[in-house]
Amino acid sequence: MFKKFRELFSSENLLDEAYNTTVTMMEFDHKMYDASRRTLRESDTDELPFDIRKTDRKINKYEREVRRKVLTHLTIAGTQNLVPGLMLVSIVIDVERIGDYTKNIADLATRHKRMLKGGKCEEIVRSVEATIEKNFPKVIDVLKTQDKMRAREVMQVEEVTSRASDSVVYDMIAQKDEVLGVSDSVCLAMYARCLKRINAHLTNIASSIVNPFPRIGFREKKKNSNSPNRKTSA
Repeated sequence: MFKKFRELFSSENLLDEAYNTTVTMMEFDHKMYDASRRTLRESDTDELPFDIRKTDRKINKYEREVRRKVLTHLTIAGTQNLVPGLMLVSIVIDVERIGDYTKNIADLATRHKRMLKGGKCEEIVRSVEATIEKNFPKVIDVLKTQDKMRAREVMQVEEVTSRASDSVVYDMIAQKDEVLGVSDSVCLAMYARCLKRINAHLTNIASSIVNPFPRIGFREKKKNSNSPNRKTSA
């Protein structure tokens, strides 16, 4: 019996460790995003402040670690804490994808060797960047505190941010900015799409705090609402 209790206690520790690792992954994502964005949008060099790819590989390693710890916990404890375990496995997928998109931005920065300007779309791009910069610390805080109100704040701006990112892409396709060259237009369209995906994955993570497990990644279902189930844009 003592051995069983010890296994269960160790399992609880594993779930806590998996949770803490997930928060660490998000903090790495934020640093990667900030470094990639600054290099692309505020610098005329392609020099990144640290190795983005190495950090992304670390995030991938952490994702596997979280999965192993959750699986070990569920193997020992059975259905005890089943839902939190499944939610963690779902969340780390979004966290890992954010890392991939920040790596994509870093790739753009190393190939577009001058500061990327948004031309006629500059104000829209800045507004999307500002939203993401607010959402990163909010989502990290939401993971730590389970604050549903802050999670809803992230979810409420997803659709507007998605449409704004799309508008930049569509304007570049339609060549609505005659001042931007081909290189700038292509880079700006790809950057806007990365921003859209990053924010959508942040929203998915926030939704895991607000929604029951089957609705992670979907907008919150209001009571007595007849509105259709709409997924976020990730």
